[in-house]
Amino acid sequence: MKIIFALLVTILLTSCTGNEMKPIDFKDQKPRLIIEEYLSGNVKAWGVLQNRSGKVTRQFSADLNGKWDGKKLVLDEKFNWNDGEVQKRQWQITKIDDHNYEGTAGDVVGTAKGYSYGPAFKFEYILLVPVKGREMKITFDDWIFMQNEKVAINRAKMTKFGIRVADLTVVFVKD
Repeated sequence: MKIIFALLVTILLTSCTGNEMKPIDFKDQKPRLIIEEYLSGNVKAWGVLQNRSGKVTRQFSADLNGKWDGKKLVLDEKFNWNDGEVQKRQWQITKIDDHNYEGTAGDVVGTAKGYSYGPAFKFEYILLVPVKGREMKITFDDWIFMQNEKVAINRAKMTKFGIRVADLTVVFVKD
């Protein structure tokens, strides 16, 4: 009974947030982040992973290399975690129109949805994350904010069953 009550409270609290941030909120702001242009070529990144209480549990550096063919961005990512783990991912990101994108990757469940307005890019997807020898489906609410032509900051909220499990903060620097 306690579990059902906790789930009901969680659902009520998360469904009552009518003033959550939306990509269109940034439509008139500058500089404009055109994700396929910013991620084309070499981009370096550094980040921290925090658990739900805010404690930094892991750090990483990453090398990203993107190639844009006019319709699709192929983005190769290599993450070097401070515990020695190396992760690689290749995104295939298709531009649908000026504001909408779709993406796939080997460890992404289904299709990621992307939205771009002004300096903001929001990417929503479910990632298969290895945890203690098995893969867990984690929902990512990923926001990238362009600071200038070289620097962007990424904040990702990671949830499971609608409950926040971790946060990721990343700084991107374009070569």
